[in-house]
Amino acid sequence: MTATVQLAAPPQEGALLPVYRRVPLEIARGEGVFVYDADGRAYLDFVSGIAVNVLGYGDDGIRAAIEGALSSGVIHASNLYHTTPARALADALTERSFASKVFFCNSGAEANEGAFKFARRWALGHRGPGKHEIIALRGSFHGRLFASLAATDRPSYRAPFRPLAGGVGIVERDLTALDIALDPETVAALIVEPVQGEGGVRVLDGEFLRALRDMTQQRGIALIFDEVQCGLGRTGYLFAYERYGIEPDLLTLAKPLGGGLPMGAVLLNDEIAAAVRPGDHATTFGGGPLVASVALHVLERVSEPEFLAGVRDRGLWLGHELHAMAARTTKVRAVRGTGYMWGVDVTMPASDVVTAALEEGLLVCSAGEHTVRLLPPLIATRDELSQGLAILDRILS
Repeated sequence: MTATVQLAAPPQEGALLPVYRRVPLEIARGEGVFVYDADGRAYLDFVSGIAVNVLGYGDDGIRAAIEGALSSGVIHASNLYHTTPARALADALTERSFASKVFFCNSGAEANEGAFKFARRWALGHRGPGKHEIIALRGSFHGRLFASLAATDRPSYRAPFRPLAGGVGIVERDLTALDIALDPETVAALIVEPVQGEGGVRVLDGEFLRALRDMTQQRGIALIFDEVQCGLGRTGYLFAYERYGIEPDLLTLAKPLGGGLPMGAVLLNDEIAAAVRPGDHATTFGGGPLVASVALHVLERVSEPEFLAGVRDRGLWLGHELHAMAARTTKVRAVRGTGYMWGVDVTMPASDVVTAALEEGLLVCSAGEHTVRLLPPLIATRDELSQGLAILDRILS
């Protein structure tokens, strides 16, 4: 993995709607922490399908879970009927978390939209229709549907689609500003990413989050933790909220949950779950037997104490090495992160580093104009992490 890779001609978009600026790589197969193009060239993957492929590629357990689910002949049943995989997955999630109920959907944006609806449904009974506002934080990213886009702090994403959903606002990551904004008479929920992924991999301070928990509890405001990117082992804890000794009222999950299949979930505490009635929300595909079977396998794997301890240990080492790299070059302004989720602020456009890394056989992505984001599969060994760091070090020095 030291020689520069000669990239093939850029693949053609064909009939795909060009809403993505794809890098010139067509992935043909994967194994472990590597993906390969059609010519068999290897790329060390520090993107994981944007934090999805936590168990890497070609995992025997995921393959067995898929094959076992297919053997039933029921890939889809709809939520008009009960299925054992969905119930087993919901039970497993509640056993491992603060929650008493789970709603399944197909993506992180859907999970956040669902959480907004559940919070408003609860607030309606709690204080009446005036209590409906959703507050998000500066630097947030919660999705690109209309309500989740309104809660996403990316002006370029928002501008072409105004007017956005009403009753959703963004407030500075500042307790004084939030003290003013969190009006108990009008605000239904505050949504927070414990680690802001798209916003530059910003690990929110524990004291800040604990203060928000106190503030929302005292004012009767639901606290939603968006762990779509940072949850399910990425921080070295099953759920990121566990690092802080607090519990939210709702939790949204997605990316890694389905092992690469589309899967999202909203976890709800007793009080908010009790406010939701049949017909308040729905999904045709959410929690289908196939994806739920695979998700249960992923959850059981990433829940193992030894697995999580390994992520924490190697994540600490990874952070130390990144800080040491930053000290060796003037091209790095700052390093932020935890576990297997890191952001490196660089002096040049992050896209330049992404391109240079691709040519060297390393996949990384950006989190803003000047932040390079690292999201390796959680199975990556220290040796494999070292390979990626060596490539990044050459590029930046």
